[in-house]
Amino acid sequence: MAYVEVEVDLDQFDDDELLREVAERGIGISVPEGEGSETHQLITTIWLKRRLGVDYDADIDKLIYHVIGKVV
Repeated sequence: MAYVEVEVDLDQFDDDELLREVAERGIGISVPEGEGSETHQLITTIWLKRRLGVDYDADIDKLIYHVIGKVV
């Protein structure tokens, strides 16, 4: 299989086109989320439990599932 390197300026494409292309290729993407998001809440919970020395493995599993949709 031959490969060709092509330079592309992503500013030539709008966000919807890029998101559609990523979805069609089955590539996971991460969209920044605000302070009230589930991801932020999970990370805050993990941070607090870690500081207190409390087991946070289940919360790590939830975070992994939330972000990539897979469980160990």
